[in-house]
Amino acid sequence: MIKLGFGLYKHMLNEAHYKFAKQCGATHLIIHMVDYFGHEKNAKDNTNQPVGEKEGWGTAGIGTPIWSVEELKAIKAEINSHGLELEAIENFDPAHWHDILLDGPKKLEQMENLKQLIRNVGEAGIPIFGYNFSLAGVSSRITGEFARGGAMSVAMEEGDDTPIPNGMVWNMVYDENVPEGVMPEIDHDELWNRVAYFLKELLPVAEEAGVKLAAHPDDPPLPYVRKTPRLVYQPDLYQKLIDIKDSKANNLEFCLGSIAEMTEGDVYEATEQYSRQQKIAYIHFRNVIGKVPKYREVFVDEGDIDMLEILKILKRNNFDGVIIPDHTPQMSCDAPWHAGMAYAMGYMKALIKQVE
Repeated sequence: MIKLGFGLYKHMLNEAHYKFAKQCGATHLIIHMVDYFGHEKNAKDNTNQPVGEKEGWGTAGIGTPIWSVEELKAIKAEINSHGLELEAIENFDPAHWHDILLDGPKKLEQMENLKQLIRNVGEAGIPIFGYNFSLAGVSSRITGEFARGGAMSVAMEEGDDTPIPNGMVWNMVYDENVPEGVMPEIDHDELWNRVAYFLKELLPVAEEAGVKLAAHPDDPPLPYVRKTPRLVYQPDLYQKLIDIKDSKANNLEFCLGSIAEMTEGDVYEATEQYSRQQKIAYIHFRNVIGKVPKYREVFVDEGDIDMLEILKILKRNNFDGVIIPDHTPQMSCDAPWHAGMAYAMGYMKALIKQVE
């Protein structure tokens, strides 16, 4: 049975948000252990609070140890105490794997730490770890009244070609004491070599730990962003990623919005292809209008995707994982984020009931 979930960032891991998720009909949570928000300068997070410490960007948890078994078990127990299940953690802290992404001098050390982290996640009983193998991360988006009725949302009008400064990856500063300059340019082949190393090293550990690694597609799905190549910017590149290593732990964090924004392929064919292979770990269930380089994120019932048809495909292929709204337009009221999320969750719950 398809399950309704809810996504929470680190600062939201508290009783008020657990209750809100439960009240919206969620049974499962996808959580971030890092307060990362991939917006532009002077960005605001999903609760409309300013974020970032350096030119509007976030700062990675420099020097922070990987999350321990005890820490993970405590969060899981707290979530369980509110009648919810912890389905997945989404995204590594850039401080824990920047040299894996960059093929830097600390790559081997950081890989051993990631292996231990995945062992910890498995021991804590958390079944999925989502990741996005990207240098620029989420980029090039703007905020405005882009959804129905002038609701605040995000959109894209053009890709950002600004080089990434040294000491930064995934929109976060991981080292403030590096020489001035910009990240060296690489091609797609080099990026694929890096992700192949990552998967071949980490997947055997994930298998043994009982943890699925789930890859997010690029957001936005352009071939290059900020003078860095992107990995999964067309639907068929997901298959290339899966085929790097045949493993039950090699899975997908399936973002419908990102896939619909891609210039090739079809979101329904992609959903059929990967759900039939039983490779979808969980789904970001959001809707958009348009494709890169010009698109806008809209209400779940407003965009180009027939969301009911997506659920019918998933049901036909026996998908029994979690769908979450990820993010959604903010509504014009005293609680814009809460209202937008509640609207999305109610719509999603009704669709699930219809197909089940």
